[in-house]
Amino acid sequence: MDWIDIGYSAILALGGAVGYIRKGSKISLIAGLIFGSMASVGAYYIAQDPRDVKISLFTAFIVTTVMGVRFKRTKKLMPAGIIAALSLLMILRLVLKMV
Repeated sequence: MDWIDIGYSAILALGGAVGYIRKGSKISLIAGLIFGSMASVGAYYIAQDPRDVKISLFTAFIVTTVMGVRFKRTKKLMPAGIIAALSLLMILRLVLKMV
């Protein structure tokens, strides 16, 4: 089991739930659960075959892009900047797994 990927998926899902609880944002909840679930599926595939990173890589790329744009627009480190940086680190980690 790849605990780093599981942790990343939990952070995404938890972040969506926190956004909903604090701000009442249904979009945040839906996005967090969707991308958290996609990251969990990706973690499952990586557990089966360590080089099968397609779903995880796609998920991290989308989250990096969306949160990076949000960080650039709002200049708020929390949550957009931290999630964008974390997702970028996941991309780097997954690319290194493919090599």
